[in-house]
Amino acid sequence: MKTYQGKISVIVPAYNEGSHIYDSLSETIETLDKLARDYEIVVVDDGSTDNTHAEAARASVNLDHIKIVRHEPNHGKGEALRYGFRFVSGDLVAFLDADLDLHPHQLQTLYEYLQDNDADVVIGSKRHPRSIVDYPPNRRLMSNIYYILVKTLFGLPVRDTQTGIKMFKIEVLKRVFPRIVVKRYAFDLEMLVNAHRLGYKIIEAPITLDFRRDFGRIKYRDARDIWIDTMAIFYRTYILRYYDKEHKEE
Repeated sequence: MKTYQGKISVIVPAYNEGSHIYDSLSETIETLDKLARDYEIVVVDDGSTDNTHAEAARASVNLDHIKIVRHEPNHGKGEALRYGFRFVSGDLVAFLDADLDLHPHQLQTLYEYLQDNDADVVIGSKRHPRSIVDYPPNRRLMSNIYYILVKTLFGLPVRDTQTGIKMFKIEVLKRVFPRIVVKRYAFDLEMLVNAHRLGYKIIEAPITLDFRRDFGRIKYRDARDIWIDTMAIFYRTYILRYYDKEHKEE
């Protein structure tokens, strides 16, 4: 097991995750105690209407290394991650969903892949041949179609952009975040497109994914917004050349 000698920051976006957030933070700390010499967890309460903030605050009292920031009103996961980045101080930055579908111990896998492959970005991938995925059939179909679309439009060296566990060297995010426009579903894609165009090395790592809730149905509006945002990224990339310009974080 490899240990990072610097500091790792983990950003956990949370919207109405009151039933999961305490256990998720506890498990994350257990992982990071073994993984890093120093670390912090930045919990972004993205306008939750349940007890997410109270449960995260309880965790911060009982456990160490936790920062809680509020982002109101709810703007979506992408904007929550971007906001949380303002509060990190680590050399490596990881994104981790709060719902425990992806167990935090998989941060160890991502770090080892980062080191072994001298990569700048490592993303958990449902499509990695070593991944173990419990995935509803209609979600699997949508994922396959979306992969073909993304590969055709952008030529990314990865097969899955949407899984909620990723790790970056901090300099990647410092250059990428000011270019980001999307706030919700295609946020991950926009980040990876920019990182790839800036010349950073992106690789995939295997994951174990176990859906704990009913994610079998995809809302038409959500699917529509993903397609619209994806085509907008294509337009900004190749028509406007928006991402080729230097941008400053607001």
